[in-house]
Amino acid sequence: MSPVAESIVCVECGGPAGLLTGFPPDDPPMPGDIVAYRCADCMERFDLVVDDADLEDD
Repeated sequence: MSPVAESIVCVECGGPAGLLTGFPPDDPPMPGDIVAYRCADCMERFDLVVDDADLEDD
């Protein structure tokens, strides 16, 4: 499982946007990496920058 969110809420339509970017176990995401999401409803794509807060344990 990736330490970044597997899905987010689409800011365009409110639908679910799933993670498109995968990371191998031996190369986890780092701050500054780009992750992509695509909304299942409107098909909008979102490219987000990983920051330190994304990688913190809840």
